[in-house]
Amino acid sequence: MEHATDSIEIEVTYALPHRQFLERFFVPIGTTIEQAIVLSGVTTLFSEINLTTQKFGIFNKIAKPGTLLQNGDRVEIYRPLLLDPKEKRRKRVADKSKKSG
Repeated sequence: MEHATDSIEIEVTYALPHRQFLERFFVPIGTTIEQAIVLSGVTTLFSEINLTTQKFGIFNKIAKPGTLLQNGDRVEIYRPLLLDPKEKRRKRVADKSKKSG
C-alpha cells in the first residue's frame, strides 16, 4: 500500500470476549493515540469506549491519550477490569478455606 512520506502505519485494537476489532492504517506523523482511535472508527462500533476514562496502551504498556505515535505502533484500548486482581485472589483464598474447613 502506498503512502506519503509524512505518514506512519499503525494499528488500533480492541477486544471483547465475543468480538474483536483490529484496524491497520496510515496516519499523519504527529498523530496521538486519541486521534488514531477516533480515525480508526472503533468508537462508532463500540459505544462503550469512553475516551476520557478508558485506559490505552502501546504494545501492552499504558500510555496517555496525547502520546504521539511512531511507525508500527499498535494502539490497544483496554477494557475495565470486572474484578480487581487482589480482590479476586482474596475471594479464591476464602472459597478454598470454606471448602477445606
